[in-house]
Parts: sequence; C-alpha cells; structure tokens
Amino acid sequence: MQITLKLFASLSHYLPKHANRNEFQLELAEGSTISQVIEQQQLPIKSIHLVLLNGHFITPEKRDITVLKENDALALCPPVAGG
Repeated sequence: MQITLKLFASLSHYLPKHANRNEFQLELAEGSTISQVIEQQQLPIKSIHLVLLNGHFITPEKRDITVLKENDALALCPPVAGG
C-alpha cells in the first residue's frame, strides 16, 4: 500500500532526494502502524512532537496501534518554540 509522508521543519533533513517539497510517497506493508513508519524511516522519535493522520491529531499512546490505510497522509512535526 502507499501513503504520503510529510516531514516539517527540522525533520525535513530526513526527506529522500526524490521528495516533492516536504512530502513523498511511501510504499508500506499492509497493517503498518505510525510507529513502524517512524522506525523504518529512521526518524528520531524524540524530535517528533505532533503527529497528524489525515489532518487528525494522534496521541503518543495511539501511535503504536494506529494502522495506516492506502492513500493516508501522515504528517510529522518537531516541537516548535517561539515567543
């Protein structure tokens, strides 16, 4: 199955060269979870603060059990600071 993975801010350093701006298509096995994608892409878990699946916030407790589906859009954002 295929999903769209979007990486924002400092996580954009982990984008592959073929990425279109901040996103790319990712081929996954059926039944893959959000946590498995993060691990597979070798993303630093401590740098991932906000996780959105099709625009809906996914709490840290649900990332291990939320199964992705064909054409899902998974967006990952680091913590943001400002003032």
